[in-house]
Amino acid sequence: MDILLVASAFNSLCQRVYAELSDQGHTVDVVLATHGPEPVRAAVRETRPELIVAPMLKSALPEDVWREHTCLIVHPGPPGDRGPSSLDWAIAEDATHWGVTVLQAEAAMDAGAIWASETFPVPAVGKSDLYRNEAADAAASAVRLAVRRYAEGSYKPRPQTGDWPAVVWRDYFRQDRRRIDWERDDTTTVLRKLRGADSQPGVLDELLGREVFLHGGHPEDQLHGRPGDLIATRNGAVCRATRDGAVWIPELRPRKSSGDPAPFRRPAATVLASWAPEYAASLPESTVPLELPGDRRTWTDIRYRQHGDTGFLSFAFPGGAMSTDQCRRLLAAYEYALARPTPVLVLGGARDFFSNGIHLNVIEGAADPGAESRDNLGAMDDLVEAVLRTTDRLVVAALAGNAAAGGAMLALAADEVWCRTGAVLNPHYRRMGLYGSEYWTYSLPRRTGEVTAHRLTTEALPVSAEHAARLGLVDRLVPTGAGEFAPAVATMAADLAASPGLAARITAKAAARRAEEEKRPLAEYRRDELARMHALFDDPTAPYHALRSAFVRKQPSASVRPLATGTGEVS
Repeated sequence: MDILLVASAFNSLCQRVYAELSDQGHTVDVVLATHGPEPVRAAVRETRPELIVAPMLKSALPEDVWREHTCLIVHPGPPGDRGPSSLDWAIAEDATHWGVTVLQAEAAMDAGAIWASETFPVPAVGKSDLYRNEAADAAASAVRLAVRRYAEGSYKPRPQTGDWPAVVWRDYFRQDRRRIDWERDDTTTVLRKLRGADSQPGVLDELLGREVFLHGGHPEDQLHGRPGDLIATRNGAVCRATRDGAVWIPELRPRKSSGDPAPFRRPAATVLASWAPEYAASLPESTVPLELPGDRRTWTDIRYRQHGDTGFLSFAFPGGAMSTDQCRRLLAAYEYALARPTPVLVLGGARDFFSNGIHLNVIEGAADPGAESRDNLGAMDDLVEAVLRTTDRLVVAALAGNAAAGGAMLALAADEVWCRTGAVLNPHYRRMGLYGSEYWTYSLPRRTGEVTAHRLTTEALPVSAEHAARLGLVDRLVPTGAGEFAPAVATMAADLAASPGLAARITAKAAARRAEEEKRPLAEYRRDELARMHALFDDPTAPYHALRSAFVRKQPSASVRPLATGTGEVS
């Protein structure tokens, strides 16, 4: 079928629906509704779709569109649930299970007939993590079912009338419901409020006399202080005391009226330092070892553990973006892991993003974005090069979630790529106006061939995990839910470490790297890529700068299909 996706942003769920429907043979186009109804009407006239699907829509479809065409809306709530903040309420009410409903558009919000619905578990994770994983798994399944039912023509959608389903209207989840009372709220309550707003909209609070949004929250098991006080920093995050403990907050976003010239999310300690450098410097840096004891319940973004003959280097950065500092710390951790006697090393977090490459928010907030772009890319290249030059063991990139741009190339630097079936890859840079680096001109063609590599980087479209496996980007698919991915990878890694041919594979790998180095040194790939990238960074008129700023500041740019975010954080 010819399907048109209408969305407020080409976010992770939209990319997944686009990729999976395309895999099924449908012709899929995308239009963004950020510029009002006219671009939507124009796209409908141009593409003449058989079906319209809205995976993520913050504004109503034009009435003439939904009256003249079948339009399916993806609502992140169970049948009968209505309102704009469904997941927020699920987290606030400690729901153990929730649902996704695909319903037909009509005048009343979320009141249309139901084409499909799926339930999913609600683990104690941030709302954005839940949205990209358990909720996205359910949404993708429900969309596929609804599209199949529509194509077959015999299914009659179930109207929301009578006793089923029970209709519950939930209002917009406003900041007065999110506000933290640091004197009265216990740590569990604080964490629940922070989890419910980790990416958007954040929890409005006050620090140092300025209004600021708090993004993300993780427990701390040892530090204490006066409720509401900042008591420590760690790797860019700040630790804030509660009445019975403390929580780690990785990022802050100054309110637009706060006077901060960079009112977007950045590492919390960076925001504090820009306001009050002496105060920020007075906070102690609370360090923890890479091999954190199993009884600790504290936050750190990089960890190492060893189980038998396998090393696991896990990392989890907000939004999957990796700043200069994060890249350098991850490289130091990687070198630590290489000093351990393990023939197999697994890279990747337990769930959610693998990596989306350089940190556009940190770059945008820098005094010299061009110079910070250079530094960030150099640090990313150093990390990727270290993986490519590892010849004494097999390195596995375990993708629990999405990977894009330099983050996708970090994965491709490994010997094997294992990918959860719900993940989406964006192995390109073009949508951010960049040529790309991270040795992509070496790693991508060696897996896909030159022709496919050229197509992937020029079309700049999202690729499903299944499609990536067919292209050679992924070696093994891991068909699990988000919560089961890490245990499945541990079992697979143990099997790999015990395989009888492992030593021979490592020997062959080292010989192949020597042969490739003689054919063309890695340094030449890096030199040629960086020459083109530095020219863009140093040119204030290059599209990269305007595209980066629009992306970071969430300003609408293009409105017509097909679209892909390309680099940095993907929602």
